[in-house]
Amino acid sequence: MKVKTSISLSTELLKAVDQRAKQGKKSRSDFIETVIWAFVEKTLRDEQNTKDLEILNRRAETLNREAADVLSYQVQ
Repeated sequence: MKVKTSISLSTELLKAVDQRAKQGKKSRSDFIETVIWAFVEKTLRDEQNTKDLEILNRRAETLNREAADVLSYQVQ
């Protein structure tokens, strides 16, 4: 379900949005929705990546020991 809303944009940004929307053969609304969704998805990915990195950093010493153990079984 879509809800109509109103936002204020600078004249320069609105011109750029309209130009890009036209190039992509989209309406202004569709273009803005696509861009906002891309931003939201990137933000969510970045947050998850940060959490994953924190986990890896907390477990780095153990993971490195396990990797070294596994590598010790490889044939020279």
